[in-house]
Amino acid sequence: MAANETTATMIDMSLWQGRTDPEANSERWHQKIQPLSQTAMPGCALVGFESDAGVARNQGRTGAAKGPTALRKALAPLAWHRTGPAYDAGNIRCEGDALETAQQHLADHLSALLNADHFPIVVGGGHEVAYGSWLGLAQHLTNKGEKAPRIGIINFDAHFDLRDPSHVRSSGTPFAQIADECAQRGWPFRYACLGISRAANTRALFSRAAELGVMVREDRDFQPAQLESIRRDLERFMVRCDHLYLTIDLDVLPASEAPGVSAPAARGVSLSVIEPLIEAIRDSGKLRLADLAELNPDHDIDSRTARAAARLVFQLALDT
Repeated sequence: MAANETTATMIDMSLWQGRTDPEANSERWHQKIQPLSQTAMPGCALVGFESDAGVARNQGRTGAAKGPTALRKALAPLAWHRTGPAYDAGNIRCEGDALETAQQHLADHLSALLNADHFPIVVGGGHEVAYGSWLGLAQHLTNKGEKAPRIGIINFDAHFDLRDPSHVRSSGTPFAQIADECAQRGWPFRYACLGISRAANTRALFSRAAELGVMVREDRDFQPAQLESIRRDLERFMVRCDHLYLTIDLDVLPASEAPGVSAPAARGVSLSVIEPLIEAIRDSGKLRLADLAELNPDHDIDSRTARAAARLVFQLALDT
């Protein structure tokens, strides 16, 4: 294999292990998830994006390429509450620095899943996964003949990830890349970023967000008295969109809840606060695609971050 080759890995069902209870209606994820096949009926499809290239370019802590494996192990023993099927759709692996190729391969894979009416949930990998995820949705909607779809991007993140991609494309540039792509296509750019840390984003990034009309809510805004206002603002954002793409950078969580990320948050927004908003997005009827980024097992403690990520996937996959 060449040093910078990108590969689609085989589906490894051996990761799906856990306890088996004798009582009826006691199934867990490891007992119900199936390997994806071409004849599979529509369901939730889990895809791994094994990439450290964007984080390395962004001078962050590498190790997130191992995130998809850690997520599957943490999700496997969770109780099964879905009514529809769920599938393991394998991984896209980026070797070396072949980031752009990996993102395109991910996009092609996701477009095919969406064309087959699956609901993909992608697990990174660095937040460079976002550009590949959005591109996959864009390809799918283009194939359907939509001329200028209003795709709403909802990002739970401590960072805007709006850095100038003309210097280097990395885990810090995906939404700037998407904004540029939307401008070239003549599509509206609709972006909501929730959980922003003012201390971790420069004035230039806040200015760029304002220029692009980004809906911004800082981590310090997530106080009990303001949560209903944030929910209403989010609902107004979703009403103006035809389709939703949800992306969750796990560094939005406090370091105590998610230590295993590239840049742990000094403050962050608790999972208990974020979960109801994610459920509202899930239940909107417009969510087409979701991903989680920055799960880094090399720096996790007691699998806290992997467990938090697994719970988020569990919530996103609920269909009852």
